[in-house]
Amino acid sequence: MSLSPVRRRVAVVGTGAIVSGGHLPALRAHADRTELVAAVDVDQGRLDAFRASAGEQVAGFTSMSAMLDAVRPDLVLIGTPPSLHREQTVAALKAGAWVLCEKPLCLSLAEYDDIAAAEEASGAYASVIFQHRYGSGAAHARELIRGGELGAPLVAHCQTTWHRDAAYYSVPWRGRWATEGGGPTMGHGIHQYDLLLHLLGEWEEIRAMAARLVHDTESEDVSTALVRFRGGALATVVNSVLSPDEVSRIRVDCADATVELTHLYGHGNDDWTYTPARHVPAERAAAWRTPALDVPSSHTAQLKTLLDAYDAGVRPPGSGREARGTLEFAAALYKAAFTGRPVRAGEITPGDPFHAAMHGGRLDWASEERA
Repeated sequence: MSLSPVRRRVAVVGTGAIVSGGHLPALRAHADRTELVAAVDVDQGRLDAFRASAGEQVAGFTSMSAMLDAVRPDLVLIGTPPSLHREQTVAALKAGAWVLCEKPLCLSLAEYDDIAAAEEASGAYASVIFQHRYGSGAAHARELIRGGELGAPLVAHCQTTWHRDAAYYSVPWRGRWATEGGGPTMGHGIHQYDLLLHLLGEWEEIRAMAARLVHDTESEDVSTALVRFRGGALATVVNSVLSPDEVSRIRVDCADATVELTHLYGHGNDDWTYTPARHVPAERAAAWRTPALDVPSSHTAQLKTLLDAYDAGVRPPGSGREARGTLEFAAALYKAAFTGRPVRAGEITPGDPFHAAMHGGRLDWASEERA
């Protein structure tokens, strides 16, 4: 006789669009493994509307600490503005709950150190939402690239060219270092270059530029980077909110094939293409076809991996070294852009101003660029 899966008691913190549109459907898809028991929001009206949608059995709180004391959830899903992530993640970890937090997990490597310390003290884990890693197409591509089936990776391109208007930045916390942590490098392109890192592995050196060309923000509205990976591959990374024709794209040219993903906010198997080199036999290329099972990239797919890890009692994907690595890449891109010199992996350590904040203390960086 098979045992029923353990249902984890879940609380959500923040009840805005990302929680209602991403986390709530994921919980419903895994209703046999999760039970939504509480929701937190400082806006009582928004909280009431969420509970009406999620179910009146969900307890409502306007204070996270009160919720943690009263409910003691197993898992906390965080969908609040970025400046709150570190404090809320640490509080949940100290209460013994695992965490799945929207990107960015926190605003700096120094804040990440606080989260890592809370993990160590509690034995719980904090993962960050990078849902593009978890579709079946991404898993298949990573297996082929990392396994050497496509030959050595040589050249890559990572593109997040989106468009955001002035109304988007009228939300008070957007475009500010203290509340968002940066511009499209932190808030938009991070999904795509996280997937690039997932596919290609450790990077070695980065050179970059950033600019504020249109929007009245503290942070950039476009950044570009050149990246050398440890295996030798070279890549370009573009993060923009100035682009009328919106697209998200990753292309990896390997010795025996080109892998390309083109989408916008999420991908399925059909969004991935494999073009064999001329010397590759047709029967070998046929084996690269995407798997029969088509799992779209989504919060639902990522939540499954976290629940599997919880059941196994092991660190979940998207936490620990993986979460820190993507944050370090962002910090290195900003440091390279604002200092005008190459940055090597591992050089941003405590005491470096870019460890404490993505702007590295250069709040007049745009003026310096024009000088």
